[in-house]
Amino acid sequence: MKRVAIIEDQTAVREMIAQIVKQEPDVQVVLESGDGRQALELCMEEKPDFVILDMMLPGLSGTELLRRITRHLPNCRVLIFSGYQDPILLREVLEAGAHGYIGKSSALSELQKGFRIVASGGTYFSPDVADILREVMKNPESSTNPAVKLLTAREREILQLIAESNSTKEIAAQLKISVKTAENHRTNLMKKLDLHDVASLTRFAIEYGIIEAPTRPMAGGA
Repeated sequence: MKRVAIIEDQTAVREMIAQIVKQEPDVQVVLESGDGRQALELCMEEKPDFVILDMMLPGLSGTELLRRITRHLPNCRVLIFSGYQDPILLREVLEAGAHGYIGKSSALSELQKGFRIVASGGTYFSPDVADILREVMKNPESSTNPAVKLLTAREREILQLIAESNSTKEIAAQLKISVKTAENHRTNLMKKLDLHDVASLTRFAIEYGIIEAPTRPMAGGA
């Protein structure tokens, strides 16, 4: 029996994925989550064999969650199902150990096909994603993000939480660290990125696929 985790912040999409997966023989959906940090905790408890993962998640980004899953559960197969297909993100996902990537604009049959191939030990990328990957391979320099790579895992977490409008005190509480430690991490990531206000950090997080762009234009200022 293959144990599957579905990590997607939109309830309707999560339920749709579950319906598709449950059609497959010898498959059990052992957890569903719409929050990156909660999903990590559940994955460490349930130890699924297969994860279907969205990239845009509150709490902990899909890329960071992927890194931790592949580190702690090296035998787990991970299929990305996301509407975000930026070349930089695709490169980071590949480097983090994803076994496949399907764009949300694809037909549902594409998701089913990708699930079967990745579950059987292969890799699969939907045609739209494969086209972007070919360009990434042709122009690797255009798909690198040295600024993000300077950040530690904790600094990436804090960057996301800042961009999600959390105060330093709220960040400290969520990460179970002191306010002083949270402030130090915040200061360090600002220095590394050479960005010195919340608006700039938020724009950076949106540009590099750490959070989704807001539905309304973002105001300037600190």
